[in-house]
Amino acid sequence: MAATCCNLTHASPFLNHQLFYFQRYHLVSKRSKCNTSMEKVLHRRFQVQRRDHHYIHVRYAGGAELSSSSSSSIEKNVGEEIQEDISMETLIWRAIKLPIYSVALVPLTVGSAAAYLQTGIFSAKCYFVLLASSILVITWLNLSNDVYDFDTGVDKNKKESVVNLVGSRTGIFIVAYLCLALGFVGLTWAAVEAGNIRSVLFLTCAIFCGYIYQCPPFRLSYQGLGEPLCFAAFGPFATAAFYLVQGSASVTNHFPLSGTVLSASVLVGFTTSLILFCSHFHQVDGDEEVGKLSPLVRLGTERGAEVVKAAVLSLYALLVAFGLSKALPLTCIFLCALTLPIGNLVIKFVQDNHKDKDKIFMAKYFCVRLHALFGAALAFGLVLARMVNSKLLLQ
Repeated sequence: MAATCCNLTHASPFLNHQLFYFQRYHLVSKRSKCNTSMEKVLHRRFQVQRRDHHYIHVRYAGGAELSSSSSSSIEKNVGEEIQEDISMETLIWRAIKLPIYSVALVPLTVGSAAAYLQTGIFSAKCYFVLLASSILVITWLNLSNDVYDFDTGVDKNKKESVVNLVGSRTGIFIVAYLCLALGFVGLTWAAVEAGNIRSVLFLTCAIFCGYIYQCPPFRLSYQGLGEPLCFAAFGPFATAAFYLVQGSASVTNHFPLSGTVLSASVLVGFTTSLILFCSHFHQVDGDEEVGKLSPLVRLGTERGAEVVKAAVLSLYALLVAFGLSKALPLTCIFLCALTLPIGNLVIKFVQDNHKDKDKIFMAKYFCVRLHALFGAALAFGLVLARMVNSKLLLQ
């Protein structure tokens, strides 16, 4: 009898969970009859908790001991049942990763703005050809990443994986490399039209960084080298390449790289790498299981949160340093400083939620906001500096 009472005491967390979901379900039902999706989720959770409580009660009534493996198995089953409640629309949205395509937009916009600062000319035709081609390359990057993660087993439980959603590994593989081919043709055409072959070399290096990041036989992301490769690809290589294409389309003579575009490309690479770093937080267990040594597998989420804080602070420290050295105009410093609240939000969110796998999933999207807003401020600052300089010359 004493042993049974003791065992039931250990089972109390499951009773508390059952009572919690029962109260939540009926509370939502009373408050909002129209919120049917929330009712379904809570009702499903309540059913799962009631089933597992019944199982525990039967086991303890017979005097059976609940091992840690049995407990973790029950919790895992509960988690899997709850995951089934994610709607197909949500899974498709996650698979498309639309906000992530800002990594194609920001380097192009900043590079074009830096070229405008130098020449005072902007080619809309060139810009949109480069944008469409860049989006195709990013599509290849996302789709091929899902294919190769499917091969290694990293995405076996990832419902929003495109391969898992479509059910055809070969089909996604073919579409991915078709996007790469079309994207590279578009980028090369724009560079040839502008008469700048150097930009083709820069763009090839950027794509090669993406290839060795995830594709066999390299798969350097499994060695924790994804962030340096991401920094190089989207920062100095891509941003400088777009600068060269836009600048060469505007002038007939040799168009050199400037300290301004190199400084701007470092900041762009910094914010892009931060997105990739924060995307690992909710995948630590899965990465560790298949031997993927991402930075957060090596560091742990607590130290990883400190790295995020240091990275955001370093971003703004670099911004000030580039301003003081006159590598970037003061308009860029002022406008980019306005994004400080978003940077602070990223730090606070990661520090508060790095242990919560459900909430920390959103960390990369907060980083996308920082990346997009910081990039927009940087580009607008470069354009504004050209406008101010032109007015001063006219006076």
